[in-house]
Amino acid sequence: MDMMEDLLEKTCKNMIKTILFCLENATKGTIYRIGPMPKLLAVRVTSGIRKESGDEIQWGLPAVSDYNPPGKSWEQYRDQPDHVLEAMGWCVEKQKSWTAENPFEDVRSVGKQLRGEIEDFYHMEPVLVPKSDLYGGGRDILEYPSDWEGNPIWQETEYVVCAVIKIHFRPYSIRRDDRSTKIIRELSRSLGTELLSLQLREKLFRNQEEFTRRQLKSSEILAHELRNTLTKFGFVFFAVNAEIGVLREEWEAQLYRAFPNLESKRSILERLNELLNSHLTDAQNGDESTRLCQTLLHEQEEFASLSLLPQQGEQWLVHKIIPKWERLFSSSNAWSESRKEVLMLFERLKRALQIGQNHSLMEKLDQIPRDLAEKWAKIAYVYFTADKLFILEDILQVLDHPKLPVSHRHQIKKVIKSLKALVELVPEIEERANRIILSLRSESQSDSELFPDTARICRF
Repeated sequence: MDMMEDLLEKTCKNMIKTILFCLENATKGTIYRIGPMPKLLAVRVTSGIRKESGDEIQWGLPAVSDYNPPGKSWEQYRDQPDHVLEAMGWCVEKQKSWTAENPFEDVRSVGKQLRGEIEDFYHMEPVLVPKSDLYGGGRDILEYPSDWEGNPIWQETEYVVCAVIKIHFRPYSIRRDDRSTKIIRELSRSLGTELLSLQLREKLFRNQEEFTRRQLKSSEILAHELRNTLTKFGFVFFAVNAEIGVLREEWEAQLYRAFPNLESKRSILERLNELLNSHLTDAQNGDESTRLCQTLLHEQEEFASLSLLPQQGEQWLVHKIIPKWERLFSSSNAWSESRKEVLMLFERLKRALQIGQNHSLMEKLDQIPRDLAEKWAKIAYVYFTADKLFILEDILQVLDHPKLPVSHRHQIKKVIKSLKALVELVPEIEERANRIILSLRSESQSDSELFPDTARICRF
């Protein structure tokens, strides 16, 4: 049961309690909710029975009733030919009360019509609410329910029925238009006012829910757009790493010039390509070994052209090169005699990938000042991310060194400076994006400072 249903039941219980306390001959009370238009579903909200011992009331719904949730539709209880006449149908359609002052003559007694059983004495009162209060200026677009002939009801009246009160009495203690029925009619107006208040509160609550849902959806859309925008700034980090890759190639080139006997990644890959080509003509055109050879040639040539960090290069070798060679060995005997050499080339290739971080070689490098060599070797093997902004200053210091043997170092320096300005903007943009999104989510339009430990929504 949600909050509004709980309030509705409480309101109905208070009304039943008031009526039973005011009318000493009243024994039981039930209130039915009617609506919405045009379905006019009639649902029993609650029932209360006065105990014989005094004024204490026992609450609850009967075990079996057509009006227990989910209730009866208008088509089921309205007046129509060859159908049981119900007091509920009369009260709702005519917006008038029904009093069973003599059950033996009650033409709307369901038990009497169906089974010939005589029911008890009761009074049913419709609870009316003005259309103007409930629908405001939207009365002209209301969809009214229809009677069995298809004619709309309630068009000529200023009210709608939102509930029906049914009060049972001791035998022969109730008569049409007596004092008891008038009291019930007056109290029904009070109930109508309370139900209207509940209706307005529920409408406000639903509108607030819808507003919150739409606001949250808007904030999520905005967050998505801001994330996409910030993601596009990722090219800055890619560009910085590309420039670091250029400095890495220049550093390794210095080592190969200083130590000509060093074996390079490119020379080893060229030897692997020679071994592939040596037996490629022996393989049958179109078979698996031919396709593997062609794939390997392409990937080894691409590997040779890339300036990768040592760990990236080793991952490339382990995941893209070695498994294909193993498949090649197992699919064809043409390369069996080269297997030992290929495995040795893999080990040499792994060592060649680490050549730039060989400290013993750096110590023997006389052409470059030691301080420059150490800084150059350090920044050349860094993978730049948002939490390594300080590395950009180290790169600029290396590029400013007068002894740096890189012909286009001034161009690299200009690029790094431009990228540095963009990188330093990213945290500020990220923070502003978080402020906007969190402001929407908290229904706050203020520009107050956010707590520093607030979880980020947009983040690299």
